[in-house]
Amino acid sequence: MHIHYKRREVMALQNDEQSSVLLDSQAHILNYAYSFVRSMSLKYAIELEIPDIIHRHGVPMSLSELVDALPINKERSQYVVDREEREGYSLTPASRLLLKEESLNITPLFLVFLDPIMLDPWQNMSKWLRNENDINPFQTTHGKMAYELAVEDPKLYQSINEGMASDRRLVASVILKHSKGIFEELDSVVDVGGGTGTFAKCIAEAFPNLSYINFDLPQVVKGLEGSKNLSFVGGDMFETIPKAQVVLFKWVLHNWSDEECAEILKRCKEAIPTKENGGKVIIIEIVLKDEELGNKTLETQLFYDMFEFTTTKGRQGYKIYPVLGISSVIEVYP
Repeated sequence: MHIHYKRREVMALQNDEQSSVLLDSQAHILNYAYSFVRSMSLKYAIELEIPDIIHRHGVPMSLSELVDALPINKERSQYVVDREEREGYSLTPASRLLLKEESLNITPLFLVFLDPIMLDPWQNMSKWLRNENDINPFQTTHGKMAYELAVEDPKLYQSINEGMASDRRLVASVILKHSKGIFEELDSVVDVGGGTGTFAKCIAEAFPNLSYINFDLPQVVKGLEGSKNLSFVGGDMFETIPKAQVVLFKWVLHNWSDEECAEILKRCKEAIPTKENGGKVIIIEIVLKDEELGNKTLETQLFYDMFEFTTTKGRQGYKIYPVLGISSVIEVYP
């Protein structure tokens, strides 16, 4: 009788359109509240080395086998063990990018985005929108810009460099496989904001006749050794950029305001020859509203744009080549 009564209650609720809409709306809002669980769960999976454990197992791994292999307090395992054991876990192409031994491992980049220092500004977005002084929510939260804090915090500085290096390594591999034409006809390139030279080394090695300059702040390139066709030069892009046929920016210009980007591009014009003589600027950046991209990729672009909005200042004849997933190659001519 009791069960029958409960079923009638459920059916009545399902037939009540107003209550159904109310509960669906509640679930919709709570879904936003709980969305952080996805990214945090992946963070914990990386910290527990779950992708590496599954990879070393060699065959699909049952949940109980995985739990036994995890470096955790086994008393916690009661919350995760599936007693039916019908499924095994193996790696997807995406999860392989999290393997320590994977040359294109992007774990460092993922962990930079989830560093508490980078997440805290999201708590102050509304506060920043109300004030008139701070450039972005990061400054509202920490009292200084991200790059200024990184100079003072060796751990943050290292994690940012490692994150950018992992991304540049992956982008370089895709360019060398599918878009080598970008560099094949060039004599010289200056990579502005090239960091510790991960991207530069890949390109310089693939094109031994190309003169490649990795240009960044003096403290970034200090002590780095080049090669026959690769050199590391320290300086300030707002003052002068080393002369070359092409100036390259990879995820750099989004850090700066429109006015500052205009100043940087002026320095570029001084550094390169005319368009007729092969001079151009190559920009690798995320370009929003690319109609050819799928919904998931576009969503990732928008998320990244919002992330940059909280931590940086930003948002001529040119061509855009959407060949790098969420990023595009943009050629700008003087």
